[in-house]
Amino acid sequence: MVKQRAIYPGSFDPVTFGHLDLVQRALSLFDELIVVIAANPGKSTLFSIEERMDMMKRSVRGLKRVKVASFSGLTVDFAKIQKANILIRGLRAISDFDYEFQMALTNRKLARKIDTVFLMPSESYFYVSSRLIKEIASHQGDISSYVPAFVKDKVIEKLSLS
Repeated sequence: MVKQRAIYPGSFDPVTFGHLDLVQRALSLFDELIVVIAANPGKSTLFSIEERMDMMKRSVRGLKRVKVASFSGLTVDFAKIQKANILIRGLRAISDFDYEFQMALTNRKLARKIDTVFLMPSESYFYVSSRLIKEIASHQGDISSYVPAFVKDKVIEKLSLS
């Protein structure tokens, strides 16, 4: 039997309960999941690649079929290296769809054998985004219902140093 390996790429700056919900959903569909932390030098992030890797590893600890990695470059190239033929992308709203649809078609053109699977988070996480978490926290709002406790502490600590 061929195992299905999927890649779930993102910046995860920081990881949210919405991201973790998609990890669980992907695990119900695929044998293995590699969460790929994007190392995109053109994108400004609050946390370093090492910090984001650490937060994700702590968040998925205990999930035996999940690996965490980082990659700089085209996601489809990383997928080929990992022998994965599925890319997981989360959709929260119609505004996400336009960008994600373009990306999926571009990835298909770059790598015909790699498909994109869109997953929607639970309704309770539908509106949660890393950008929103940082915005709330920067105004001293409570983010504890959006991120794991240790992530909340890291966000608060990081923002207080800025």
